[in-house]
Amino acid sequence: MKMYAAIMVRGLIGAKKDAKMAMRLMRLNKQNHLVLLPENDSNKGTLEKVQSYVTYGKIANDVLAGLVEKWARLIGNKKIDAEFLKKNKFGNFNELANALIDGKTSLAELQIKPVFRLHAPSKGYERKGTKKPFSLGGALGPRENEINKLIMRMI
Repeated sequence: MKMYAAIMVRGLIGAKKDAKMAMRLMRLNKQNHLVLLPENDSNKGTLEKVQSYVTYGKIANDVLAGLVEKWARLIGNKKIDAEFLKKNKFGNFNELANALIDGKTSLAELQIKPVFRLHAPSKGYERKGTKKPFSLGGALGPRENEINKLIMRMI
């Protein structure tokens, strides 16, 4: 099972009520925050509803491994270390990322916070800015596998 990575690009000032509610349900409260969502029809519909405020796509295993290693936080704002991996029977971050993508475990089961608080992307978002869709050279909406390049610039 694949996973979507959704990044909040724009704020919710002036947004419609249903878009605000959808963002709250996805736990996207601030710009440059990322959440992982399982790939299913419900999440796909939610992402399409809020595509004027987020960018999303399917995350790759190696990118997820780097994301978890650098930005995942346990309760108490503690980083994930080798001791945590050993306790949960993962050899390295790639095995953890594979287990998350395959659906063998979840962030909640591992007591990892569901929101990754990233930096703004180095060299900024795309040329046309944060108000245009990705298909027209902007930063919003679906970007399929191109999300991995953006996440790497934000790590």
